[in-house]
Amino acid sequence: MVTFQFIPYHEIENLTSAKRVNKLLNIVKGERIVIMEGRLRKEEEADLIEITMEEIDAKFKGIELSVIYPDKSKQDPMQRVKGTFATILLGDRQGLTIIGPASIIKKIERNPDKIELFTKEARSRYRGKKQKKLVNKE
Repeated sequence: MVTFQFIPYHEIENLTSAKRVNKLLNIVKGERIVIMEGRLRKEEEADLIEITMEEIDAKFKGIELSVIYPDKSKQDPMQRVKGTFATILLGDRQGLTIIGPASIIKKIERNPDKIELFTKEARSRYRGKKQKKLVNKE
């Protein structure tokens, strides 16, 4: 089963960069895919990747990360001005960030009209073993 966790921007806006990165990494380590409103700063993305690389082991295989951001070249000048003021007043809420464990996500593809998230097949722990049937004797 795949579990998604939505993180609204207001939940992370007052956190320090280190706490932001740790919060997201802890969620991903819990085998959940994060869908976050807004995006991380470039330094935070780099920190997230660096910390992830240090923590890779047999159980934690790493992360897949993708940021979807609106294409400003398709906006008219008035929309760009509104977007700039909104960013100044509300923070960088534009866009969407997807972060997930590499053990679940095979790849994330961004296309102009859609996001495709490919997951890996779940493997049964019981494959190749006979399962015992539980019988309730009353």
